[in-house]
Parts: sequence; structure tokens; C-alpha cells
Amino acid sequence: MEKIVECVPNFSEGRKDGVIKEITDAIEAVQGVRLLDVDPGRDTNRTVVTFVGPPDGVAEAAFRAVRRASQVIDMRRHQGAHPRFGATDVCPFVPVSGVTMEDCADIARAVGRRIGDELGIAVYLYEHAASAPERRNLAKVRSGEYEGLEERLKDPAWKPDFGPPKFNPTAGATAVGAREFLIAYNINLNTTDRRYANEIAYVLRERGRWKRRGNTEPFYYKGDVVRFPEDGTYPCGPCDFVGESFEALAEHYREVHGGDLRQRYEDLGIDPENPSGPVFTDGRFKQVKAIGWVIDDYHKAQISMNLTDYKVSPPHEVLEAAREEAHKRGIAITGSEIVGVIPFAALRESARFYLRRMQKSTGLPIPDLMETAIQSMGLRDVAPFEAEDKVLGMPQVEGPLVLRPTYDFVDEVSRDTPAPGGGSVAALAGALGGALAGMVANLSVGKGEFDQHYGALCSIAERAQDVKDALIRGVDEDTRAFDSVIEAMRMPKDSETERADRAQAMEEGYKAASRVPLATVESCRDALVLCTEMAELADPDMVSDVGTGAHMARAGAHAAAYNVRINLRHISDEAFNKEMREQVGALVKECEELAASAVQEVEKVLGG
Repeated sequence: MEKIVECVPNFSEGRKDGVIKEITDAIEAVQGVRLLDVDPGRDTNRTVVTFVGPPDGVAEAAFRAVRRASQVIDMRRHQGAHPRFGATDVCPFVPVSGVTMEDCADIARAVGRRIGDELGIAVYLYEHAASAPERRNLAKVRSGEYEGLEERLKDPAWKPDFGPPKFNPTAGATAVGAREFLIAYNINLNTTDRRYANEIAYVLRERGRWKRRGNTEPFYYKGDVVRFPEDGTYPCGPCDFVGESFEALAEHYREVHGGDLRQRYEDLGIDPENPSGPVFTDGRFKQVKAIGWVIDDYHKAQISMNLTDYKVSPPHEVLEAAREEAHKRGIAITGSEIVGVIPFAALRESARFYLRRMQKSTGLPIPDLMETAIQSMGLRDVAPFEAEDKVLGMPQVEGPLVLRPTYDFVDEVSRDTPAPGGGSVAALAGALGGALAGMVANLSVGKGEFDQHYGALCSIAERAQDVKDALIRGVDEDTRAFDSVIEAMRMPKDSETERADRAQAMEEGYKAASRVPLATVESCRDALVLCTEMAELADPDMVSDVGTGAHMARAGAHAAAYNVRINLRHISDEAFNKEMREQVGALVKECEELAASAVQEVEKVLGG
């Protein structure tokens, strides 16, 4: 799977478009990095930027953005409604695909160290990258904000993880961390009554409704900003204004004091229209924040949510719970909406959830899985949803060979060019072997006599898709395997030193070229494992397909092994050669045993 990391830095500037563009230009200048979103806020004077790319590229882009922000933002002049303590306030790294949370924590530490060492900015690590438990919580790390930073840096307990323990008046400090992917997810109701959306939001979200005793005593929050209604009126905490309705109070607060009073109520779990209503404790889902609102353009109320850890609370589970709660209230869910992007793994699990509900195979090709999830969750209800644009980390079929029509590919093999050659053909043969095992598994699901094997068949089908995709990628990877060898051949060879450097580079190139077909042998072995498992379960009318798959995968393994061995002839490193010969020999032997087992099962059915 392609390695993709998301980075969501927050910069303390939301009003000067030119300054913001200088920062985003620094991000986009890094090759392989894709800028997804730039969200400036005038009231908060803060901009949230989202970009993705390979780990090294994202790390470099993040550092350049922090560096540029420190040059164009002066914290001595900054004012805004959002808590902050630096020009780049926070810089979290998020695993999307092919990377772990610990990988992102390592990136955070490496980037944090560069920021501290090269820019002289105090850096605090937080969440999954935190150096101590008390530093995991961003609010604690940022406590006192910019105004209290100089004094805080004098406290040995709050010595920064990287950078000098002294006050940088223009740049402040930066929190660098690693966190889970946040999915912005909205659920659509067939009503424009926001109260229904709020009621369901309170039930779903982790915080539930605010826990309190009594409903007539004033409640003070952040300097008297929020208060409960008293005697049917809505008083303003900071001044003497009293409104007859919450809307009047909210309008007054927005115009006179700035900010969104409704949002503050919602954050507390208080329904401003019904503050004395039912009191709930915890909601149904962890790592879920939710409020209700109405989108006039959609003519719908929505439950607007942030899923802060989709592995704990997946979107499909939250959606199904919302459907239950809506049904209790006599309303319906018409669909849902992904705001921004969603990781491939999250949508794949949603697709598998609904396929299991239907007792359908979960081992379908990626486009089929995505369409299942999109339709089951109603993701096209209020806006277009194209998986290619909205799903991060979705494996793509790429390469000049695999995208050719079959006839063109075969023609290309037959031409007087060295590539594509035996390695690419070996990978294609193995892919077809794995695909046949998956096909038989998928055809078996849904047949009554196979109901007891539903779990095993889905497992085979899912693994078959993975093996097939890996081998399909191997078709083009084999043609690229010799790039480093060819580059080495073009190196100068006029002197002894140049000839020695060229020979060394060629040897390293051949080593790299040997590892590609070795990976193909391993994947062909995996395809044969599936054929062997499927041979024991297959309907008698489909065993010939299983047998064909086994023969194709076996042929792919032997062919790829030839490509490993022929490259070893050009390598003088005997230790490397010995290790590779042992590995490929053991794999081929395992493939022979697996193929023989699968064919034996097929022959039992076919007879003499």
C-alpha cells in the first residue's frame, strides 16, 4: 500500500491572504505533496491547512511551512479568539495509509528537532508523540498561551522537547504531534427541524448532554460568556443585555462581543431552546463530537460530527445508530456527507460491514467496495462523491503496462525490446492465479451449501484481492527494476576510480533488481496458499478454475525465480548471493508443495 501521511498545521494568521499564500506556496513547492484545503478564519485569526503526501515529502513541507510562518507572522501583534502560543501553533502528523501511528510520531520528533535546532523555536511534542504523559493533552501544553509563554519557559518542568528554553517573541512556540485521522462526517435528516438533529447528536456523541443538577442557577463559562436562562430570559454574561430568546442573545453576542454563542452552548452539550430538558450522561460513541444544525441549501437538518478516531467509532456504526435513533423519533436518515476526505481503510471497512449484512462476499475489487460503501451510506445524497477525489490512500492501478489492453500487452512482450520480459509475465501469471482463487470464493458465497463457510470464503476472497493487486503492481515494477542498472551503465569509466564506482553502482543495481522478482515469488506463494485453501472448499463444478489458478501461480513463481537467479550472475557479493539463493530455493520448494496439494484435490474430483 502506498505510504501516505496527512499534515494539518494551524497558523496564527487568518486575515492576510498574502501571508497565508506565502506559507502554502512553501508547502506546494515540495514534490509529491498535495495541498488539500486552506481554511482561514477571520475571527480566530487562524488558518488550518491540510496537505498529504509520502512521509519524507510531508516532513519537508511541514518544516518549510513552519520556517516561512516564523518569517511572515509576528506573534507580538497577533490577536484572535482561538487559543494559540506560536506562529505555527500546532503541527500534527496523521497516518493515512501504509504508515503506523509510531511512524508519524517519529516524523513529529524529527521535524520537531529540525524546528528547534534550525529555527530556534521552542517545540513541545503532544498526543502520540508526547515525551511524557502530562504533555499528551494539547490544552495543557498550550496552557497560558502566547502571553504566558515567557514565564512558563522559566519553569524547568516545562522545558521544551526541542529548541532553546527561552522566549522567541516573534515566533512563540510550536506543538508538534501525531494523532489519528479526523473524519468530518454529517448525517442528513428528512426534516428542517434542528431539534431532532440535536437530540440525536446528544445521544451519539461521547460527551452526551451536559451533566448538571438543577436548571435555574446561572452557569458561568470562560468569563461569564455562557449562562443558563433565568426566569425565561436569556442574560448576557459579559454585560447587562437580556434577551427574550436565545436567538436574540446570540445575535447580540455576535455583534457586540464577537463569536458564536450557539457553538459554545453546543460544545457544552446544552440545548439553548430547552435547557431544562432531559439530562443525559455519556453518549453511545467514544471519540465522537456532534451538534445539530440546518443547511438551508440542502433543505435539511444535519447531525454534524467529527470522528476523531474512526478505528474506535467507524462512520458506518455511527450512521446505523443514527438510523435507529431517527426511527424512534419518526424521522428518516436520507444519507450522509463526507466533508473533505476519508481514509481508504475507513470506507473499505464500511463496505465490508454492509456486505456482511447482505451475506455477500467481502473480497471484491476496490472499485466495487467503494461503490458499495457510497450507496449504503448515501454519500451522494447532497453532493457528488467521487472516490478518486474523496478517498485518501486508495490503491490505484498505475503503470504503462498494466493499463494496456491485453492484446497490446502481448504485442509489447513480443517486440524486440528487453522489457516487458519474463519478470512482468511472471507477475501477471501469478495475479491471474490469485484472481481465480478469489473468483471461486466469490461465486461460492451466497450458495446455501456454503453458508457454514461464509467467514472462510470471505477471508480467501479478501486476501486474493490483496495478492492480485500486489502482483499487478509487480508487472510494471519489474520493468523499472533495471533502472538503477541502466543508470550505472551510463556512468563514466575513463579512470580507475570511475570504473570502480561504476562497477559498485552496477552491483547495487543488480541487487535491487533481484529483490523485485523475489517479491513476485513470495506473492505467487501467497496465491498458491489461497488456491490450496479453495481447493478443499470448492464446488465440484468449479475445481477446474482452482486448478488453473494453481498452475498459473506455480508458473509465475518458477518464472520469477529464474529472474532472481539470472541477476545473481552479475553480483560478486557471495554472502548476498548465498542468502538470495537460499530464500528463492525455499520459496520455490514451498510453491511446489502447495501446487501439488491443490492439484491433488482437483484430481480427486475430476478423476481419471
